[in-house]
Amino acid sequence: QVQLVESGGGLVQAGGSLRLSCAASGRTFAVMGWFRQAPGKEREFVAAISRSGGSSYYGDSVKGRFTISRDNAKSTVYLQMNSLKPEDTAVYYCAARLGSISYNEADFASWGQGTQVTVSS
Repeated sequence: QVQLVESGGGLVQAGGSLRLSCAASGRTFAVMGWFRQAPGKEREFVAAISRSGGSSYYGDSVKGRFTISRDNAKSTVYLQMNSLKPEDTAVYYCAARLGSISYNEADFASWGQGTQVTVSS
């Protein structure tokens, strides 16, 4: 059974940084991504990366601040989050799919349990 396990969440002050990790057991997915959901809001696309790491996409709200990367040897994807803002507070989910790169959550078949990121002002 494929599992995605996120880690690295926590509490940070505005302007600070965090790095999230997502380890995939069982296989290497073609595309991996990050989504987030704040209380009372819909889940939002954050970033996605192709299998080779050569292509990546970001949500408008995180462009220039967040960087997605992957280490296929470790079956792990990372999300480096810099210049964090209180509005980045959310549960962050790792997701994976076998097809082409996408920012649509409906295209991702496998999901992690989520990790909480809280940014204080």
